[in-house]
Amino acid sequence: MIRPREIFLVIAIGVFWGLNWPAVKTILTEVPPWTLRASALSIGAVCLVLLTLAAGQKLRASRGELAWLALAGLFTVFGFNLLAAFGQLFAASSTAAIVAFTMPMWAVLLSALFLGEPITWRKTGALALGLSGLALLIGGEFAAVLARPQGVLFMLGAALSWAAGTVVLKARPWTLRPLARTTWLVGIAAAPLVVGAFVFENPLAMTPPTTPVLAIFVYHVAFPMVFCHAAWVLLVDRLPASIAAIGTLLIPIVGVLSSAVLLGDSISWTKALALILVLSSIVLTFAKRSTRT
Repeated sequence: MIRPREIFLVIAIGVFWGLNWPAVKTILTEVPPWTLRASALSIGAVCLVLLTLAAGQKLRASRGELAWLALAGLFTVFGFNLLAAFGQLFAASSTAAIVAFTMPMWAVLLSALFLGEPITWRKTGALALGLSGLALLIGGEFAAVLARPQGVLFMLGAALSWAAGTVVLKARPWTLRPLARTTWLVGIAAAPLVVGAFVFENPLAMTPPTTPVLAIFVYHVAFPMVFCHAAWVLLVDRLPASIAAIGTLLIPIVGVLSSAVLLGDSISWTKALALILVLSSIVLTFAKRSTRT
């Protein structure tokens, strides 16, 4: 039985990560992608260390877990966050959110390849729906996508990276508790981002962001980077993967609607239908399992 705490976490993740799409788009107007992700995840990692210690949880991972933590951190946090930041430089936030949340669809394929999970007719239908949504989205904005295809390609890479990280997290049992595990994932992801920021962008020479952008950055660190990452790892740890994945359905809805309200992104009929098809693919993928839990 799902407890009220899990329901609260699902809703909170949907709202906070959904609002993060227009938030990141706004921050990127003044802060380049490597520097944004490096600073946000570095500060987030420090916050998570303090929270883990305050909760009395051990941070020391067993030797056998370190390689798996590194792999999960590089895929789930580093790959997704960096590719999503670059994707939003070349695509509208609403478009980016729709493409990013094809993640469960790719997780089905990767789970079949690496975890031996069967691809049923239901999963096959879900893949067809999701790919149809992507095709419709690209076709409806063909001129824009053709002019700047990097946006969709970066977001597809982000979705695949998150899916791969989810498979890694489910591939083995863990001795570390979820909060400590999240601290490792975020910290591991922050390290190469800091190196990349100094190699590609020289953040020390940058003009400091304006006060409104700085305020949005504080939100970005506190909720999407710290709270949402910890809540997601906790949900994956406590709930069946199907239920946790269904919780992500709220994120692109909030992302698309908030981008329309806060950034003025247009919601064309093709974009709306693409969103419906992608969400339908995720529901079809997990609905059967969820009704049994």
